[in-house]
Amino acid sequence: MAETTVVHLLRHGEVHNPDGVLYGCLPGYHLSANGRLMAAAAADFFDGRPVAAIFASPLERAQETAAPVAERLGLEIVTSDRLIESANVLEGRTVTLTKLAVNPGNWRYLWNPFRPSWGEPYTEVVARMQEAMAQAREAARGKEAICVSHQLPIWVSRLATEHRRLWHNPKARQCALGSVTSFTFDGDQLTGVSYAVPPRRQVADPDRAQ
Repeated sequence: MAETTVVHLLRHGEVHNPDGVLYGCLPGYHLSANGRLMAAAAADFFDGRPVAAIFASPLERAQETAAPVAERLGLEIVTSDRLIESANVLEGRTVTLTKLAVNPGNWRYLWNPFRPSWGEPYTEVVARMQEAMAQAREAARGKEAICVSHQLPIWVSRLATEHRRLWHNPKARQCALGSVTSFTFDGDQLTGVSYAVPPRRQVADPDRAQ
């Protein structure tokens, strides 16, 4: 019989970002107090599960979300660049769709939402996330693995797995802060996808962070 392995994609917790900056891959953005509660909730969620490995994006918010989970499970965090947030040429700005559209200087970034033209192509994000998931699956054969990543990479990974189109409305993503999207495999064959939000004391605004 094939071994059953589960790979969990854990989205980081809320980030302290009072100015509403599109921080993308920029360094220096850490979890807020509420984000730390979300990380603690994730540690509770995975406590007692047969988790054999934990991987995380190199960005601070992902590492800080992974830390209490790894401590609870007695595991070392493996940092993986494949799990990083998708690149975006608009990072570092305080932006809204209206502000972007009215500024002609931004139009060259907005011409193709299907790729998308403002950042890393969806197909490339999916490819590197699939590599990360394969590494996690191999490290945890017959058990479970956790990969701490970011909203867009997690969501397009799910879309690809479910054979849905990759371009989408960001407001329609089912990938809340601190949520867990789980992929179950029999051997190397995907058999199911599930979604959960670990209970926590406070729920952050999902539109405030990436």
